[in-house]
Amino acid sequence: MRMPGQQRTAGAFAVAHAFDIEAAKARLAASGGYEIIHQSTGLEIGVYVLVAPEPDHQQPHADDEIYVVLEGRGTLEVEGERVDLREGHAAFVPAGARHRFIGYEQLSVLVIFEKGRP
Repeated sequence: MRMPGQQRTAGAFAVAHAFDIEAAKARLAASGGYEIIHQSTGLEIGVYVLVAPEPDHQQPHADDEIYVVLEGRGTLEVEGERVDLREGHAAFVPAGARHRFIGYEQLSVLVIFEKGRP
């Protein structure tokens, strides 16, 4: 049986498949981290959990990304500008931008990367 988010060995996905965001969030809840729950040619989706006092150590990424806040609240700092975010909010970060989350206690976000764009 294939687990949610796991690629088929033949390299092709079914037309639709489920992935368990809550399960990934639960696995990361105690110590934080990032877990990819879907990966395909043009897209990567992951769950990123930040737990204070551990700082966000992100580096600029090669791809555009969107953060969707699943739980908690915090501030996203992008190129020196700050955006306050809470559950239900989303933010776009362009490829190459310096960014990090600050001012959070526990923050869970869904991360969507556009992959393979020139």
